[in-house]
Amino acid sequence: MKIVIAPDSFKETLSAIEAACAIEAGFQEVLPEAEIIKIPIADGGEGTVDAMVSATNGSYVYTEVEGPMREVVNAKWGMLGSSKTAVIEIAEACGLHLVSPEKRNPMIASSFGVGQLLIAALDKGAHRIIIGLGGSATNDGGYGFLRALGVQFMDSMGNVLNGDFENLSLLSDINLSQMDSRIKNVSIEIACDVDNPLLGNQGASAIFAAQKGASKKMIVQLETIMTHYSEIISRKFNHNITDQPGAGAAGGLGYAISVFINSALKRGINIVLETLNFKQYLLDAELVVTGEGRIDSQSERGKAPIGVINYTKKYNCRIIVIAGSVDDPKTFIKKFGVNNTYSIVNDELSIKKALENPYESLKAASKTAAEDYKNSVS
Repeated sequence: MKIVIAPDSFKETLSAIEAACAIEAGFQEVLPEAEIIKIPIADGGEGTVDAMVSATNGSYVYTEVEGPMREVVNAKWGMLGSSKTAVIEIAEACGLHLVSPEKRNPMIASSFGVGQLLIAALDKGAHRIIIGLGGSATNDGGYGFLRALGVQFMDSMGNVLNGDFENLSLLSDINLSQMDSRIKNVSIEIACDVDNPLLGNQGASAIFAAQKGASKKMIVQLETIMTHYSEIISRKFNHNITDQPGAGAAGGLGYAISVFINSALKRGINIVLETLNFKQYLLDAELVVTGEGRIDSQSERGKAPIGVINYTKKYNCRIIVIAGSVDDPKTFIKKFGVNNTYSIVNDELSIKKALENPYESLKAASKTAAEDYKNSVS
């Protein structure tokens, strides 16, 4: 019996790797003879580097870059095993977690460090670069990122604009002559788990800026500057992609990469599964177990477990979902065609109690799932 365990992280409690180990421990107690393959996964956000480096026996690289508030950050990224593929999480360089709540200000937060990470990957000889979007403190439309690559933003007098995002209200033209030429020779894939456009009531500023420290007044200002910025870019390239799904990801970083770099913007989980050649593990598997901290209506918008479920349904495997909690399990099972779902939190175990030892809580839920599975196939 072959079982593939492929969970995402249980946010703020267990990494994807730790979750996979907890699920494995629960199944081993019930099915000690089973061959278990652990494939921790991610959807482009937190944990993407760890999941992909672990699954490919790759290596970690640490690079000092400029953080969101221009402090020095030692950012972690990875080179995948036996390949020239680099994987970057933008949150390592401009993540919200790097800025204390009282200092958060998307009018000045910069994505410059993300561009420095891309340059570091080029210096390392990467032929393919996967950039995971998510968790940014920024709302600069990739302005900082592009400056790090050598793009120059100029006012009407020909002066180069630097500094904060608000300076882009003076933007008149863009000079690409100093942009790092190596970028043209690499394949870049953008791993994205949201489908928001750049502008409008579903755009980067309207939806995400408040959680990054913006007041209602600042959100209006951000939207005005972002609109002007995108109009200059659209005129420069004679092409407007502000409505492209994912353009608003990471404060508009998805937009900048898509416009200025020959790249492909995809659902993060699809990039991860394709890169890991996930199908090779499914060909002779009987069961796939996936999950994350919470399964709810937001999970349908590109989250990792749904990607695993959709991918696995092409093969003759049973599918079990284990999560911290599952909203409306009966509807979920029917809608996605899984065999069963399990919640750590239930009538007998409160959230508070589960969080006291999340590993053991997940292991216990997994043991229950394994017992039910064993009974169903015996």
